[in-house]
Amino acid sequence: MLTYQFDTQLLIEGKNLSEDAIEEYLEKNIEGDCLLVVGDEDVIKIHYHTDTPWKVLEYGASLGEIYDVVVENMKRQADGLNG
Repeated sequence: MLTYQFDTQLLIEGKNLSEDAIEEYLEKNIEGDCLLVVGDEDVIKIHYHTDTPWKVLEYGASLGEIYDVVVENMKRQADGLNG
């Protein structure tokens, strides 16, 4: 059973990015699970299951340039449809 509908993934390119700060913000402000935040000061990858992917994208864009954005509907995938 899915708790959150959308698998949200993106890269952020910026300056002085912090894995810890990004992870903390997402956990406190955007409901979801399966959070993964990896990278360095210049590029961070986020992977997050949430019902509000636009909030993740908006936050990422506030930190730098976002790209390689993927939002997949896991409910559709579980039902055998394209996500």
